[in-house]
Amino acid sequence: MGKYDTAKLRNLGIVAHNSAGKTSLVEAILFNTGMNAKLGKVDDGSSSMDFEEEEIKRKATLTASLNHCTWEDHSLHIVDTPGVSNFLHDTRRCLRVLGGAVVIVSAISGTKSQTKQIWNWCDQFEIPRIAFVNKMDKERADFLKAVDDMEKSLGARAVIVTMPIGAEEDFKGTIDLIKMRARLYKFDEKGTYDEVDIPAEMMDEAEGLREQLLEAIAESDDELMEKYLEGEALTEEEMYHGLREGVLTSVFTPVFCGSATANIGVRQLMDYIVACMPSPVDKGVQVGVKPFTEDPVERQPSEEEPFSAMVFKTINDPYAGKLTLMRLYSGTLKPDTVVFNPNKDEKERIGNILEMEGKKQVPMDLAAAGDIIAVPKLKVTATGDTLCDLKEQVMFEPLVPLKPIISFALEAKSKGDEDKIYTGLQRLMEEDPTLTTSRDDETKEMVISGMGQIHLEVAVERLKRKYGAEVVLKEPKVPYRETIRASTQVQGKYKKQSGGRGQFGDVWIEVKPQPRGTGYEFIDKIVGGSVPRNYIPAVDKGIQEAMKNGPLTKNQVVDVQITLYDGSYHSVDSSEMAFKVAGSMAFKKAMEACNPILLEPVMAMEITVPDDCMGDVIGDLNSRRGKVVGVEPQANSQVIRAEVPMAEVLRYAPELRSMTSDRGMFSMEFSKYEEVPSHQTAKILADMGEA
Repeated sequence: MGKYDTAKLRNLGIVAHNSAGKTSLVEAILFNTGMNAKLGKVDDGSSSMDFEEEEIKRKATLTASLNHCTWEDHSLHIVDTPGVSNFLHDTRRCLRVLGGAVVIVSAISGTKSQTKQIWNWCDQFEIPRIAFVNKMDKERADFLKAVDDMEKSLGARAVIVTMPIGAEEDFKGTIDLIKMRARLYKFDEKGTYDEVDIPAEMMDEAEGLREQLLEAIAESDDELMEKYLEGEALTEEEMYHGLREGVLTSVFTPVFCGSATANIGVRQLMDYIVACMPSPVDKGVQVGVKPFTEDPVERQPSEEEPFSAMVFKTINDPYAGKLTLMRLYSGTLKPDTVVFNPNKDEKERIGNILEMEGKKQVPMDLAAAGDIIAVPKLKVTATGDTLCDLKEQVMFEPLVPLKPIISFALEAKSKGDEDKIYTGLQRLMEEDPTLTTSRDDETKEMVISGMGQIHLEVAVERLKRKYGAEVVLKEPKVPYRETIRASTQVQGKYKKQSGGRGQFGDVWIEVKPQPRGTGYEFIDKIVGGSVPRNYIPAVDKGIQEAMKNGPLTKNQVVDVQITLYDGSYHSVDSSEMAFKVAGSMAFKKAMEACNPILLEPVMAMEITVPDDCMGDVIGDLNSRRGKVVGVEPQANSQVIRAEVPMAEVLRYAPELRSMTSDRGMFSMEFSKYEEVPSHQTAKILADMGEA
């Protein structure tokens, strides 16, 4: 048997937008359970969960970190997740394997678009939630306004379980609407309090909110509903049962309140986490497929089942090596065990098994169904892979990474660092599948892509700190294309005869424009052997090589039709090389006569913005030469679909954040090439000339 009965495990993500107080809540939980000797603080850099240098510098969680603790004979695995929009992909990966989530709602700012995105992922993964209204002791705190904002923006049915006594500097404690008792706190950071009667002046409000709570609880269970309608009082035990049923079925979201930094209301929240949140047993069967077939396979959350687990995160340390984080869905796992990776069709040897405590790891003798563990130095296993028993194999569906939305060119700060940069980037991409790199054959640049400018800046900082490779981020070159408007017929003649064997190739070609997106077409209309058959492929090759460097910007020429219809040759001096050069000369001459034009890549964008920002965002898109193709209303927001030239949105992420007060989100992908307006072409060519 594992360290804890699987039914007494709680795998939780602490989620919300940035600065709502997620890390502070985790620190309070760890302090209350004795895992930490003192209450860690984000502001002074003493947090045990935000330990990366980039996180301490920015005072924000940028990568999910894990810890565990014990409360009321239950084991809590806690994941502190990022709330910064550039790093939500890490939150999404963790949610894929978690059993429940505590959603933090700020008593000052309510919820933001990042919380809504996380809430939608919780819906997608069927994750039960409870909510904690934080910062009740701060200026402008308003509990009921925060709950109302949560209902409107998230579409949640919020049911208040604890209510605050006072707010801002008058915040004194909480009222438990099930026990109908008040807690007055001593504000000593230890979470100590006196349990007292509810203040008389608050009794009417408390009874009104309790009635709403009773009604919601009764609706979660038919027997409770019958008893409630008949006017019978529900026992405290029945209320806990109904509350748990409501959470597990996501019929409603219980709401609690307090202050994480002052450690107020946190112990109450922990009591309800144990009482209401699901265990792996409650989550039930995990369905996968038999590897290399489509036959469904089920795994129950039991130690008696064959071992199975999913990898949800990879951590690379230049000194300690690679750590692979996984959630066990079934069975048990011991050190020095050989398991199977069906994604890679290879065996892996499990050496040590570790339990994460922030940046520390503690060895384990045994892991069981429901546990979240780390395994060092696996050879082939990556984020999203399944690990399973050698004989009883299963593969769970991996989570498809989000598509990058912004790219920058990378340039080494010092010559000779290329190997270090390449190795470091490979390690970073193992940790973060949304981070991608490529080499653009046209622009000759190394391009790094990610979820936002901050995401890439942090990646560059880690590249320097962890792997000693310094790079500079530059705006990438736009991969323009060139094409033609007119047709022409030209001769390309290459003649080089200066004693001995010379070179001779002579071709006549017709060049015509093709419809946009058609590409390149070569037509052979040689008759009578004016160009020998064995030289015709060389003509084609010479033209295609010349097309790589158009006359305007040295970019690829596209959408042209070339017809080779005449030429001549020399029985001694002609060669493949001569006809290749002749073809190239003919094409270059033709381009000058065919009215060449510039094409630019156009991106298809999907932008989600609050209702009050839609006008500003559409106006901004118009100023970027964008074309809005549709607007779809959603709850308190609008989804704008638009086509915008790539050159106009290379730095769109920070600009959208500014326009929407960090409430907007977008994705984009390449759509097509379109002609650049003549005045814009002149500006582009002038800029290139200056460069």
